[in-house]
Amino acid sequence: MKRRELVKSLAALPLAGGIIGSGLSAFAAEKPAAPTRDFFKELGVTPVINAAATMTFLSGSLMLPEVMDAINSTSHHFANMYELQDKVGAKIAEMLHVEAAMVTSGAACAMLLGTAACITGLDAKKIKILPNFVGERPEVIIQKSHRYLFDQAITTTGAKFVEVEGAEEMDKAFNANTVMALFFNAGEVGKNPISHEKFVELSKKHKVPSFIDAAADVPPVENLFRFQKIGFDLVTFSGGKMMRGPQSAGVLFGRKDLIEAARANHSPNEAPIGRPMKVNKEEMFGMYAAIKSYIERDHKKEWQDWLDRAARMNKALEAVPTVKSKTVISPGPANAFPGLEVTWDQSKIKVTGEDVKTALKDGTPSIVINGNKNALHVGIVLLKPEEVDIVVNRVKEVLSKAV
Repeated sequence: MKRRELVKSLAALPLAGGIIGSGLSAFAAEKPAAPTRDFFKELGVTPVINAAATMTFLSGSLMLPEVMDAINSTSHHFANMYELQDKVGAKIAEMLHVEAAMVTSGAACAMLLGTAACITGLDAKKIKILPNFVGERPEVIIQKSHRYLFDQAITTTGAKFVEVEGAEEMDKAFNANTVMALFFNAGEVGKNPISHEKFVELSKKHKVPSFIDAAADVPPVENLFRFQKIGFDLVTFSGGKMMRGPQSAGVLFGRKDLIEAARANHSPNEAPIGRPMKVNKEEMFGMYAAIKSYIERDHKKEWQDWLDRAARMNKALEAVPTVKSKTVISPGPANAFPGLEVTWDQSKIKVTGEDVKTALKDGTPSIVINGNKNALHVGIVLLKPEEVDIVVNRVKEVLSKAV
């Protein structure tokens, strides 16, 4: 499933109290002190219940308490950003069992910086002129079926894509201008698909770095370690999705020389291509805290909590006559977690999934959910415990009124 299709995908999270809550640790944490100022009200911004997915336009995910603690506890002092990136990167690399790592302003920034690193290395002149080249442009090999919206981050560096279909075409596509080979982990299976292993093998044969974009591809937690084991030179994940770090942060990790070059193309260095994509110190601390928390989490328990939540929600929704609700699990690699598919007899309940989606969005509270003509797709893993009953009751209310 591609990230551009996430709006259609399921989303979901753990649960705790409420009549259908389940006590999932991630959202069962101690509530923060009540805010003294309501900025949503002050600015006229509508708070949203996210029963959809970890989409950027929905502000990603909700940061973990330990991430907020890292942000708040480090906001009162200055820090040397070179030292901080050194220390945070070293700790993240240690946790991920790689040579080097860095915090970026999202996975898209990681893609740009990784490409820039492959083009420039530590050559100060090349770093200075990027993306303006004299002569032929650098080339990045990609499978034709892996072209996607976010690959513009690659061409922003001035590089151009060379599309291939199958291992034989890929093998022949390498030349003196090839600087990198990009694998989109959630890419579609096209004509003569190239496996992860073969992709890496061919890249190494031609001594060209391989880069995999796996931005939305945890869970499972094993994916954080899988791709470097296969042999990819650079890997990126988003920080603001299921790891529940800062929405505007991500992580780039892999070969030490390439991470050093990526950092040379980034802030706080003055005026390289990545300067406008700076990461503040609080986000670096927050991303470190998010990765540490995600790796240490009891993922088996979390998964069972999601399934338990889904089962209770299914039962509650089926109290409406003709409604059928079932647990579905996205096959991934993106958004590979449980959600609900809700259907009903539209000759008796005279609304479509799109109608329900609109009614929930326009209602109070505003609930963002996915729906099409024939069904409603309910994300469960991003709901706070107190929101579960709200979502179930509002869906039931809209369906019951259409009888």
